[in-house]
Amino acid sequence: MSVSVPPLAALEDVADEDCVDVAAAEQAVADLLRALGRDIDSPHLADTPRRVVAGLREMIEPRPFTLTTFPNDAGYDELVLVRDIPFSSLCEHHLLPFRGVAHVGYLPAERIVGLSKLARVVELFARDLQVQETLTAQIADHLQTHLAPRGVGVVLEAEHLCMSLRGARVAGSTTVTSAFRGALQADQTLRARFHAR
Repeated sequence: MSVSVPPLAALEDVADEDCVDVAAAEQAVADLLRALGRDIDSPHLADTPRRVVAGLREMIEPRPFTLTTFPNDAGYDELVLVRDIPFSSLCEHHLLPFRGVAHVGYLPAERIVGLSKLARVVELFARDLQVQETLTAQIADHLQTHLAPRGVGVVLEAEHLCMSLRGARVAGSTTVTSAFRGALQADQTLRARFHAR
């Protein structure tokens, strides 16, 4: 059985091609470059507004998918944990990327999920303007709601270019956030497995 992921209001508008006014977005990028003192008629910048808008759309428009699940016929009841799922997103405060890895796991109940779908859920929410704390919670809440496991855990480790390239300029620093739901929230030993190497 496959469970279709219902539209999510916050993501639905971003994914709707009609909501993006491409011409206005390209003009805004051109205006920004001009305001920064750049000659947008130069051969190197002439096509930059189009490329910037296309790149931003690619980074903030999620790809729809089906959360494929299967009956837990064997009654498997131990932690299922997928480590080091690469992701990237855009900081909603600075429009600079942050990227890293996600560790996503769950304690099965009636159903188990196709493992690749855990990575797809990470991507679904990462393709937006985000803060890491919100992204972490959205992934955990989505899996808890749509898979109905006994518990869910999500740990994200990411480097934020808004910290690496500007401001504090602490290149290589990593921010770690976590969200645990259900039985994983209550069991410190299980939670520790997300941080163990």
